[in-house]
Amino acid sequence: MPDPLSDVLRSVRLTGGVFFEATFTAPWCVAARVGLEDVRPFLANLVQVIGYHVVLEGRMLVGLDGAPATEVHAGEIVLFPRNDIHTMASAAGVVPVSAADLIQQSPEGGVMKIRYGGGREPTGIVCGFLGTQDAFNPLLATLPRMLRLDISKAASRDWVETSVRFAAAELVRGRLASSDVMSRLSEVLLVEAVREYTSTLGDREQGWLKGLTDPNIGRALALIHGDIAAPWSADILAKEVALSRSAFMDRFAQLIGMPPIRYLTVWRLEIAKRHLRESRMSVPQIAAAVGYESEEGFRRAFRREFEMWPAEWRDH
Repeated sequence: MPDPLSDVLRSVRLTGGVFFEATFTAPWCVAARVGLEDVRPFLANLVQVIGYHVVLEGRMLVGLDGAPATEVHAGEIVLFPRNDIHTMASAAGVVPVSAADLIQQSPEGGVMKIRYGGGREPTGIVCGFLGTQDAFNPLLATLPRMLRLDISKAASRDWVETSVRFAAAELVRGRLASSDVMSRLSEVLLVEAVREYTSTLGDREQGWLKGLTDPNIGRALALIHGDIAAPWSADILAKEVALSRSAFMDRFAQLIGMPPIRYLTVWRLEIAKRHLRESRMSVPQIAAAVGYESEEGFRRAFRREFEMWPAEWRDH
């Protein structure tokens, strides 16, 4: 059975890289944010970005406005799904300075670096990002403001550690660690962090993430994303996950926030948008690829959802 979480991430074509390294020495405190403007020199046309920091050495306190600070140690990663401004510090009470004001640009056009602090205990980090060109992503919309991941607990521990060390070494040499491997690293880090987070969700909590962990609804999501063009119906999906139709419909809507066929329609049209943007497929070919039996039915559904015809969206 496909893994629904990994499959949803692949379906929105997440990409990323590791692009920045910093060494701080206590006492220190910086305010930072990894935003779209920071990553556009490396990857253009991103709509959403998740910034993350990997602690290679030492420890730091990470704070978000209105929330208590979280201590992060070497071997741990902190991710910011909504790219909120956050502080990183050696201890509480240190006045923050803007990380942007501390950036050292390489004269050779290499990577950016920061060297800052009072000269005592060191903390070394590398910074990366994960982004997508798709505006609709139920996963990103339901994540908390900050996620923390202990690499030692990750299912892909050895590969993650090797990739992070490689990225750090490239950054120290002044080379950008951005490649298919780094994009895969960024995606794996997010998947692992989300897995760890979902394990903490209570039985009474609801939402798309909770749906992923539900044995029946998680399987339905995996089936939908595994073959978006299949002629799915509520009856077929209910049978596949061994629930009655009414129980399946109620459970799906309760956890996901919309009926299963509405969810299928939304994803089909989002994938169609990507084909319109990135491929030379004709509108009839795209309609068939996302599961519509007729071009006209696809065109009408697309217009209802986005208030323009497919050809108009491709040209806009």
